[in-house]
Amino acid sequence: MPIEKLEFELLSAVALGLGITGGAAIAAEGYAGPYGFGTTPTEAEIAAIDIDAMGDGRGLPPGSGTYEEGRVVYEGKCSACHGENMEGVGSVSAPRLIGGRGTIGDESSIVTIESFWPFAPTVFDYVKRAMPFDAPGSLTDDELYAVVAYILAEANIIDHDLRLDSETLTTVEMPNRDGFIPDSRPDVFNFD
Repeated sequence: MPIEKLEFELLSAVALGLGITGGAAIAAEGYAGPYGFGTTPTEAEIAAIDIDAMGDGRGLPPGSGTYEEGRVVYEGKCSACHGENMEGVGSVSAPRLIGGRGTIGDESSIVTIESFWPFAPTVFDYVKRAMPFDAPGSLTDDELYAVVAYILAEANIIDHDLRLDSETLTTVEMPNRDGFIPDSRPDVFNFD
């Protein structure tokens, strides 16, 4: 074997060994990573996003909200990005939220909560995890139910006087509920 190849293999093995043991030592000391930022989340930070609402409503928290309460939340926390009428704000901000019903699958698909989303409880789940953009997880469960009620009512999916909670949200029939192909794999429902 040529000396250069032997030296390369030896140096590679040493570097790999140092990388593995060095990485373990750094991890054991609680090093934040190569970029020097980040912290371990607190229990409160984890609790703020620790939900997994299923399409059938399992995992939804207690609470409730109405259209009128949601309008106030939307105006204060959502309209700057999604627009006063949920139309979106230009091409560099958040997308529109309503409209486009029946366009999915066309060349001119308009993907919104109204046109695409199959289950209302997962709208709640997404908004809880990801919104508002500048402070995800900051809305209370009552604010979340309310803003989802506002969006769904503005999309003419629910009546304006329906109070949303963990029970009523599961009764909402989304327009694209049957627009997805069921996954027939046997492991898909192993989340109980």
